[in-house]
Amino acid sequence: MTATILTVDDSASLRVAIKIALTTAGYAVDEAGDGAEGLQKATGGSFDLIITDLNMPVMDGLTMIESMRKVPKLAGVPIIFLTTESDAGMKQRAKSAGATGWVTKPFQPDSLVKIVKKVLGK
Repeated sequence: MTATILTVDDSASLRVAIKIALTTAGYAVDEAGDGAEGLQKATGGSFDLIITDLNMPVMDGLTMIESMRKVPKLAGVPIIFLTTESDAGMKQRAKSAGATGWVTKPFQPDSLVKIVKKVLGK
């Protein structure tokens, strides 16, 4: 069974790059352009993993994760931040909010796939 991943980022070009990397590796990918859309898609769908940016309009990634962790069906879904932020304090806030991992942009497609496989245990 193919894992389904939701990518949430306000950069369309970055969403395309993530989608290419993950679909090439055999994953199904859905996309959202901001945290509010990501929260809506996540609560309405079924995802094995969520990859999100931190800084986005409408709703940032941290607020989205905090909101997702309050939804029972999303409580255990792994969430990876993919962001330009590298501040240790922000990483701790993300972990406290419920983030599973952190990847700094720019990313190498092979490295992202490797992390996704590790997080999904596949």
